Amino acid sequence: MTDSILHHVAEGLETNLRELIQVGSLRPGHILVIGTSTSEILGHRIGTSGTLDAAKPIYDTVQRISREFGLHVAFQCCEHLNRALVIEEELLLLAPQLEPVSVIPVPKAGGSMASYAYRHFAKPVVVETIQAHAGIDIGSTLIGMHLRRVAVPARPPVRHLGHAYVTMAFTRPKLIGGIRAVYSADTAEQLYQTAAPDADC
Repeated sequence: MTDSILHHVAEGLETNLRELIQVGSLRPGHILVIGTSTSEILGHRIGTSGTLDAAKPIYDTVQRISREFGLHVAFQCCEHLNRALVIEEELLLLAPQLEPVSVIPVPKAGGSMASYAYRHFAKPVVVETIQAHAGIDIGSTLIGMHLRRVAVPARPPVRHLGHAYVTMAFTRPKLIGGIRAVYSADTAEQLYQTAAPDADC
């Protein structure tokens, strides 16, 4: 029964990832945060029955899709490690503002998902916080603290992975300005072409 659940988890996760990448217009170099409760996937209360067996298909699917689209991945730890994140060292080198911390996630302190990622990344590093461009939350692990402003909810095509409820979001830059502000490139071009020579604020 568990094998069947995990097979469908991998399929559903891939569907959700592809949807998020499309609606969020994610591009190579963007950061994707993944929060996962393997306990919730198997129908148990978060933090009570985590398993590495449930972490494997999630890790494999996320890695395959992220490589296809050139995304960086951050796997969120559980609250015992203050929801720190496991990333590849290459991302740390690209984003020097990230602050590494000294800890090795294990299933009982960090969570099964983060500890699995730590053991399988090429050069894992744990950082205290991150500002991701998008994220998927499997089992209400609360990834919002690691998303850039402004978060935009995205409806997942597959609402449950196993027994775990799924939420996901992408982010957009803040809209600034008042009533005359323009947010569309096409509109800006039209206004530029029709502006009077002496137009000014």
